[in-house]
Order: sequence, then structure tokens, then C-alpha cells
Amino acid sequence: MTSGPSFLLAARQCEIAELEDLARTGELVGAIGRLVHALQRERGLSNVFLSSHGSRFAGQRLQQVAECRLAEQEVRAQFDRMDTASSHARNGSRLFSRVAVVLHGLDGLAQLRDGVASQQLSTREATVAYVKLIAGLLAVVFEAADSATDPAISRALVAMFNFMQGKEFAGQERAFGAGAFATGAIDAAGQQQWRHLVESQQGCFQVFCDFADAEVLRVDQASRDPAVLAEVERLRRIACGGRPGLLDANLSAAWYELLTRRIDAMRTVEDVLALHLRHLCEQRIAQARGELRDQRAMLDALASGALDPGPEGTAAYGPHLERSMLGLLQEQACRLQAMGDELDAVRATLNERKAVERAKGLLMAHRQMSEDEAYKALRQMAMNQNRRLVDVAEAVLALAEVLPGRGR
Repeated sequence: MTSGPSFLLAARQCEIAELEDLARTGELVGAIGRLVHALQRERGLSNVFLSSHGSRFAGQRLQQVAECRLAEQEVRAQFDRMDTASSHARNGSRLFSRVAVVLHGLDGLAQLRDGVASQQLSTREATVAYVKLIAGLLAVVFEAADSATDPAISRALVAMFNFMQGKEFAGQERAFGAGAFATGAIDAAGQQQWRHLVESQQGCFQVFCDFADAEVLRVDQASRDPAVLAEVERLRRIACGGRPGLLDANLSAAWYELLTRRIDAMRTVEDVLALHLRHLCEQRIAQARGELRDQRAMLDALASGALDPGPEGTAAYGPHLERSMLGLLQEQACRLQAMGDELDAVRATLNERKAVERAKGLLMAHRQMSEDEAYKALRQMAMNQNRRLVDVAEAVLALAEVLPGRGR
């Protein structure tokens, strides 16, 4: 019959296995970060290439495509290492579904690039395609963060996801602003959309600051060029600070260059986030293995009577062993409870995104909207009501509860 100490040790071994799985997840997230950055750069170059009718960035775009392919190979290799044979992977259903969507998008990259090269796609069509693929990659990062069972690693993943998402909104602002300046005019809807992209960045970066390690925050602060940020704010005010109207088309190139410098600086922060995550996983695995060795040695000593031998050197199976076992069990239970409480606090942030995703799915199902249309509808409601996106999403879900046949 299997003993209680055996199950106690097995619990520790499961914890180590989960940490090792999180370490592999961290490697995947790092690879995705590199691919997302490469795709963001390709998207920007493609936008300028298309808007200039092929006269600008032709060579740079082809060079960037080559870099993207290398980053893509790394991500595909990480996907191949995932344990798809296991039916017990935490969050496996959603995670594997997200990966399947990403692989489908990656398979369509060649056709997208052909459309850009031949200039058969509009700037908007190309942008939408890149945004959709990047959103899919970020969704994999989100599911990875949601699957974390260690509070410290979960915090690191939440910080990384929100930083990457904020950086993607910055990339979208780069494209939107460059297009607005290039056309020489902006209307009220355009100003509203631009402001929303800025607010979305600020929201993501605030969550990043709430969860990131102090050293990572120092690197982020050091990456910010005050002159670049001041000029970005000046151009934002020109476009969105006054009434809708004409813009100086000559500012398009300057805007694009400024945002590119800022986004490239963000990439250095992503590298530090990935390195911090890897070191954190290594430290937690080493710590858990050390605790397992100590626990095994203590249980062996207790069982042999080495810690408190009986009057004639017999094994201490009795009240002392029971008290020692009870102490170990209580210690482990308290530690797991503390970890669970901290995880709940971290996942509250992730649950806000889940609410938005569920509300978006509800609109898609009952209003026959595309995913992009559903998100824009939620975002428009948030802007019109001057409320947070998650508050609007929760209101939509609450309304669905009271509508006949529209429950969750």
C-alpha cells in the first residue's frame, strides 16, 4: 500500500514537472516575441511600400521577410516540441486551438507577401492580415500566461503579455498615424480611433508596470528617449488635439521614423522580459528540487528513527512521526494556499481579457459579425460611454443573461 510520505513526495515531483513545463512555455513565449517584432516591422515596411506604389522600402521589405522566416522557423520548432499527446495539459484545449489558428495564419503568409509584392492588396487589406496574425500569436502568449501555476512565473508572463500587447497597439498607431498624415487630413472618427489606440497602450503598459520585476522596469525606463517621446506627443496633439481637418503630409515620414525608434527600443525590454522569465523558471526549478531532496531526507530520517530514536534504537513510528508528518503536511498546505491566493490575484487581470473575448464571441454569434467587427463594436461602445472596455464587455454579458435564449 502506498504510504502518505510517498504522496507528499509525489506532490513535490508534480510541482517540479509543472515548473519544467512552464520553462518550456517561457521559451515559446520568447520565440513568439521575436516573431511578433519581426512581423510588426514587416507590416510597417509593407504599408509604406504599398502606399508609395512600390517606390519606397522595396529592398528593406525583402530583407525583413527573410528575417521573419527565420523567426517563424524558431516558433514552429517550439510548437513541434509541445506535448500534444497529453490530454491532461492545463488549458490545453484553448492553447492548442490558438496554436492551430496561428499555424493556419503562418501558412497563408506566402500568399499575403505575394499580394504585397504585386501590389494587388490595399494598405488596409495588408494591415488587417498582419494584425490578425499578430493577434493570434499574442493569444497564444495569453493562454500560456493563463496556464501558469506558479505565482512568480504567472506575474512575469502577465507582465510580458501586456507589454507585447501594448507594443502591438503602438505598432498599429504607427501605421494609422502614418496613413493619416500621408492623406493630409483626419476626421472626427479618425481622431477618436487614434486616441483609443493611445489609451489602449497606456492600459497595457500600466498592467505591465503593476506586474513586472523592478529590474525590468528600470530597463524599460532607460529605453525611453525623452526627445522621441516629446516629439511623438507633439505630433499626436497636431493630429488629435484640435478640430478635425487638414494635416501636413510631410509629417508622415517623421511620424513613422519616431514610432519605429520607440518600438525598436521596446524590443530591448522584451528581450529582458524573456531573460527574466527564463532565469525565474530556472531558479524556481532548482529551489523545488532542493526542497524535494530535503523533504525526502527528512522523511527517510524520521522513518529510520535517526531524528528521534526510541529507547532501544527502534524506529520512531508513533506520536513523534505523526507530529512531524502533520507539520510537513500543514507547511505544504499553507504554502499551496498562499500560492493559490497570489495566483487568484494575478488571474483577475487575465479574467478581464476573458470577459472581452466572451462578449466579442456573443456579438459574433448573435449579430453575425466578424471578430474584428465585434471588437470594434465593443470598443466603439466603450468610447461612446467613456467606460473601460472590460466594463462594457461585462455589461454585454450581463444583458445576455436576461435575454430569452441568449444565456452563456
